[in-house]
Amino acid sequence: MSDKQVAVVTGGAGFIGSHVVDLLLDRGYEVRVIDNLVGGREINLAHHAGNSKLHFLKSDIRALETGASIFKGAHRVFHFAGIGDIVPSIEQPLEYMSVNGQGTVQVLECAREAGVSKFVYAASSSCYGLADTPTREDHPIRPKYPYALSKYHGEQAALHWHDVYGLPVNSVRIFNAYGTRSRTSGAYGAVFGVFLRQKIAGKPFTVVGDGTQSRDFLYVTDVAAAFVAACETNLTGRIWNLGAGNPQPVNKLVSLLGGEVVYIPKRPGEPDVTYADITAITRDLDWRPRVSFEEGVGTILEQIDYWREAPLWDPQSIAQASKVWFQYMTKADGNG
Repeated sequence: MSDKQVAVVTGGAGFIGSHVVDLLLDRGYEVRVIDNLVGGREINLAHHAGNSKLHFLKSDIRALETGASIFKGAHRVFHFAGIGDIVPSIEQPLEYMSVNGQGTVQVLECAREAGVSKFVYAASSSCYGLADTPTREDHPIRPKYPYALSKYHGEQAALHWHDVYGLPVNSVRIFNAYGTRSRTSGAYGAVFGVFLRQKIAGKPFTVVGDGTQSRDFLYVTDVAAAFVAACETNLTGRIWNLGAGNPQPVNKLVSLLGGEVVYIPKRPGEPDVTYADITAITRDLDWRPRVSFEEGVGTILEQIDYWREAPLWDPQSIAQASKVWFQYMTKADGNG
């Protein structure tokens, strides 16, 4: 890799973005990170302090201007910036559509103005809704809540910029990423953050339903490798599903973490199984998962102190936080 290759990573201080930054620096890129640092995420880049190949701009992506200096001379753009909690998206749909939709358009225009050679969009498998499994890229799109819709709008904008303006774009639909540096603040959300804080506190794991539901968990370094492959390929205008292709039951996760369990009501509109058909990405990018679920959970447990300041959830606080979910998702399922 030429040391003159320049990559812009929006959301580069976040969970997945920071791991992509690691990989790009290892591969000889000059990396420019754009992040608003909500939630104190600068810690995720602290190990790169003093690296002359890493540059940082603190900004909301909606405030970026075309011709911004951070994009000048850039060859590749990885777009991770956005807001990702599901329940708050039901309460704040305007903000989600603004950040994940219009914010993406702002980044696309900056990339187009800079003449970048590849733009990779971090899409979400939530666009499929309650999907048939294993889920292929041509599955019908049925977003169930504003977060899913906003991420799909961002993807459609990226592909539109490919079709109309010739911007070389690929989109990667992430299923269930997990690993070190996942979010420690904010709303009730991702299962790992909830469980790890509960384990630190010696509290029972709050398992939704009966725990037999399974998720296509993929370790974050495998996610990062797929995104870099999607950016370095000559292929453009493609959409790829990204998962391990090997769903794991939530009950297996709590067994690996070790601890007591309390079961809470199953939420309407949530799938029993997420399962990515990864035929296309393995074929097109010669990519495959490297980290087993057991190995990934073990690595997280070695660094569990990272989640010590995360919110501590219990059945009562979860019920309160997810009231709006039951209110609207029950209606959306036709059960209310």
